[in-house]
Amino acid sequence: MGRKKNVLYDQEIALFHMGHAFISPLNWGLGHSTRDIPIIRELLSHGHEVTIATSGNALALLRKECPECNFIVFKDYPAPYSASRFFLPKFTASIPILLKAMAEERKRLTQILSEDKYDLIISDNRMGVYSNKIPSYFITHQLRFSLPDYLYPFEYGLLYVNAFFHTKFIGVIVPDISPNGSNLSGKLCRSNLEATNKKTYYAGILTSTKKLNVPEDLDYLIIVSGPEPQRTLLENIIKKQVQDLPGEKVVLLGSPQKEEQQKLDLHTTVHSYVSTEEKVVLMNRAKFLISRSGYTTMMEMAELDKKHGLFTPTPGQTEQEYLSRYYARQGWFLSRSQYKLRLSEDVEAAMKYHGFPQMDKTEENVRRLYRDLLKQHLT
Repeated sequence: MGRKKNVLYDQEIALFHMGHAFISPLNWGLGHSTRDIPIIRELLSHGHEVTIATSGNALALLRKECPECNFIVFKDYPAPYSASRFFLPKFTASIPILLKAMAEERKRLTQILSEDKYDLIISDNRMGVYSNKIPSYFITHQLRFSLPDYLYPFEYGLLYVNAFFHTKFIGVIVPDISPNGSNLSGKLCRSNLEATNKKTYYAGILTSTKKLNVPEDLDYLIIVSGPEPQRTLLENIIKKQVQDLPGEKVVLLGSPQKEEQQKLDLHTTVHSYVSTEEKVVLMNRAKFLISRSGYTTMMEMAELDKKHGLFTPTPGQTEQEYLSRYYARQGWFLSRSQYKLRLSEDVEAAMKYHGFPQMDKTEENVRRLYRDLLKQHLT
């Protein structure tokens, strides 16, 4: 009789268990965290428990945006950003450090998984966050890397390195549409290797930035970002030229340690920093956006249906440089090196471009992702 009661109790527990997801974004900037927010909210809306494991600014952001979740401090690898234009050499030199950090990541993950029960793991660009016992998915928009032409053999070789890591996961989620000539990431989300292709799910754009019902009453929004000293170099270039643009202008400097506001003239306001909510409102209001060509910003542009912009890639960051060239070839957006930036002339030239093509938005994409992929592991 006691055994029957235990069986019934176990069945009742199983009935109420709606699945526990473990999500771990990389803390290299906030792009990984912000694209995970729609996934987290979709899981929560279906009653699932979510534990988020990350560190630094990513942890702070997600604590604020998703307070219903559980949180674990889980450090990741040091970002191999260069203080010069030569990003690639520093990245190559940092590989041994990254491999050592990844080994530490595996040890820490083993400890975390031993302390609680999880039904699903979602790793956003953390190659060591997977389990042989728990269904594990990897999120990335880079199935391949973009390197200079003279390093093409090395670029091709990296496809096999990526494929090796992808075999550790049951699926690879790409926040872009299937590569057909009109996708946001171009060749970056294409692989020639079956080991990767058979695991890839194209989810479409994923961003926490939402379209708001506000008037487009801001002529220019200029977002200055990137690692130092490149961020400061761009700031100085922009400040010297921004007053030459007509109309209302807002410049965001991405310097939260200052939190200052400055009026360059009657129509030009410079903010050292604004909250995420304020930034989203400004992006919605802007008729024309000037920014780096980071992939997170590109998804935001597509989500908000912004058709006019000018991009200036961070020098030495090969992904941004490739995306800038790709968008120009497609006739979507103009890009200029920060060292050749002439705002008045470049803005006029950029108006001839027509923006990203129409594509499904985040709300629809994340519902489909849950239905097609994630739900099966959590119910």
